[in-house]
Amino acid sequence: MEKNKEKLVQRFIKYAGFNTQSDGESSQCPSTKGQMDLAQYVVDELSEMGLSEVQVDEKGYVTATLLANGCQEAPVVGFISHLDTSPDMAGSPVKPRWVEGYDGEDVVLNSELSILLSPKEFPELGNYVGQDLLVTDGLTLLGADDKAGMCAIVSAVEYLLDHPEIVHGKVRIGFTPDEEIGRGADLFDVVAFGADFAYTVDGGELGAIEYENFNAANATISIQGRSVHPGTAKGKMVNALSIAVEFQQMLPAAQRPEYTEDYEGFFHVHKLSGTVESASLHLLVRDHDRQKFEKRKALLESLVQFINSKYGTETVTMETKDLYYNMREKIDPVMYIVDVACDAMKSVGVEPSVKPIRGGTDGARLSFMGLPCPNLFTGGHNFHGKYEFLPVPSLVKSAETVVEIIRKVGELK
Repeated sequence: MEKNKEKLVQRFIKYAGFNTQSDGESSQCPSTKGQMDLAQYVVDELSEMGLSEVQVDEKGYVTATLLANGCQEAPVVGFISHLDTSPDMAGSPVKPRWVEGYDGEDVVLNSELSILLSPKEFPELGNYVGQDLLVTDGLTLLGADDKAGMCAIVSAVEYLLDHPEIVHGKVRIGFTPDEEIGRGADLFDVVAFGADFAYTVDGGELGAIEYENFNAANATISIQGRSVHPGTAKGKMVNALSIAVEFQQMLPAAQRPEYTEDYEGFFHVHKLSGTVESASLHLLVRDHDRQKFEKRKALLESLVQFINSKYGTETVTMETKDLYYNMREKIDPVMYIVDVACDAMKSVGVEPSVKPIRGGTDGARLSFMGLPCPNLFTGGHNFHGKYEFLPVPSLVKSAETVVEIIRKVGELK
């Protein structure tokens, strides 16, 4: 795969050129035209390679099959990435730059605007001295999340087609739209996909493998106040904004995202809006432990009851929605699929790094839809922003890991 490094990089640069930012305000699927443009491009690419059952449906879901060349009794393994990039940062025109032999100093992303990628701010750059990097021009994101994953998967199956001496079972590929806005698994047809298990290739730094994620819920707190002219407000006004602030202050201060790490859960007030008459709080509720997760939601209920006892019934109402759960619950019974991935990494010279995801993935939802789906590294750093960078050797290792997993799964019965 190392010999194909330049082709791998050029494939990534080609994918990055498509503006595939998803749009949470759109009710369409895919939410943006650029995702369908990339989907059609990849369909043509996979068809020309010689894959089977290549298709894209009207919602932008791409699927394809690498047929077994032996090992017909082996499990069917899938690999999944997403077409879209984050709406958090400008996504066009993406102009990736190939920095050869990074020297350990500041990388000038944009000289006119004095935008630097500096090891002083991003010390992890020190791990890649001497390596080639892909960086942005300082005006857009790079799109390694998750075009690096797409690139790794496509390059891996291309390698296997070019090397039929590597015996393997049937492999399924899936590229989904709108993952960045939480919809990637919404219309994924697990039965039609037909894999026994799969891996999302949507992780970060070299060696990362993740099979634990947050249990997640969103909560909306609605507050009804009473607006009275402030000159005559005594004993009459009920300031909804003040109650909103009071509610937030009753949440455990140490359990905010900026103070938590690893397996520590949090409450995150990410939006507060309103007037004296009415206000609303929007919260993220996250915890890896399911029991603690349920206790967090119960705490919110108790705070609502307390506020209502203080200011009057139905001053505060709350709606909560569970989004996804910790995939470990579904991975534990089939932990061998994690072992296969770890063994594959070691075989290509990568030390596995097992860490919990402080977030969620399509794989988490797919695991609860009947498709166990741990998450593999792509090599990227600083996703969703102008300081995003992708070490080229890590991208190469991502593709090599996919190849090796496919080979090892072919040995399973």
